[in-house]
Amino acid sequence: MSIFDPSRRKFIQTTAASTGAIITAKLTTDAEAKSVLKPKQVTEPAKVNILLRVNGSEHQLMVDPRMTLLDALRERLQLTGSKKGCDQGQCGACTVIVDGRRIVSCLTLAVMQEGHDITTIEGLGTPNNLHPMQAAFIKHDGYQCGFCTPGQICSAVAMLDEVKAGMPSHVTSDLTRSPKMSAIEFRERMSGNICRCGAYSNIQDAIAEVAGERT
Repeated sequence: MSIFDPSRRKFIQTTAASTGAIITAKLTTDAEAKSVLKPKQVTEPAKVNILLRVNGSEHQLMVDPRMTLLDALRERLQLTGSKKGCDQGQCGACTVIVDGRRIVSCLTLAVMQEGHDITTIEGLGTPNNLHPMQAAFIKHDGYQCGFCTPGQICSAVAMLDEVKAGMPSHVTSDLTRSPKMSAIEFRERMSGNICRCGAYSNIQDAIAEVAGERT
């Protein structure tokens, strides 16, 4: 006849519970490790169909909704005149004209510009029929490496239209009157276009000639 030993039974129960807890913990750790090591499935957003009107021509494109206008112009339409400088909207190398106003194309999405009139440096003039601003840049040597030049020219063209339309700038002295074509206005309004070569004085001369003013 066996003698009941409660301490022995308790020991067996405790040991079994501890073993179970260790196995469960190990399985949990292994599962967590596998979940960390296993690469997560990235779901690409569905592409959207847009119609871009660029330099007078319409282009039907399927694009990622996150694609910038700059990338759409350069990579999808092969209009590489607009340059990707800082890609943060600080240098102005990617400036284009949308509905008559200049914008930095790296900070706007292509899908946002559907239905708008977009003009790039390629749409301002041709080698045989230059835009007056393009001709002035050549005449006054308003470029060196040329990287910023397309953005400078697009910005200058739209900037003069802003002045003609009476839009004030930070240096406009009298807000009750239309701003004048002047060197200080040109410098302020073109301050968002950076030239790493430092051809600013020549750029100003080119702009002044087109504006019909001396600086």
